[in-house]
Amino acid sequence: MASITRYLERRLKLRVNPTKSKAVKATEAEFLSFTFTGKRIRWSEKSLNRFKRKILKLTGRSWGVSMEYRLKKLAEYIRGWMGYFRDSWPGREYRIDYDNSDYRVVCQRCL
Repeated sequence: MASITRYLERRLKLRVNPTKSKAVKATEAEFLSFTFTGKRIRWSEKSLNRFKRKILKLTGRSWGVSMEYRLKKLAEYIRGWMGYFRDSWPGREYRIDYDNSDYRVVCQRCL
């Protein structure tokens, strides 16, 4: 890390913040909610867990709003998440379960 810092500061005239910077293998790095596994770029576990928590909050029964509003907010959130993570989306991993009375999002891999 010292040689990289020295090069960036002396040669390129950039300041390096040592608390925010690190030199690690690509498989150990997390950058803008993405991780690198083998030849693939995936979302990080932290961002996937945050996604699941938000979906549970939006589909929870204790949220006293109409079903139309609930589905609108759910669609907005999923559309935004997919827009950001578009390149690493696993396909049809999640779907809305319309058979259940509370319209919950189900992980198909978990079934």
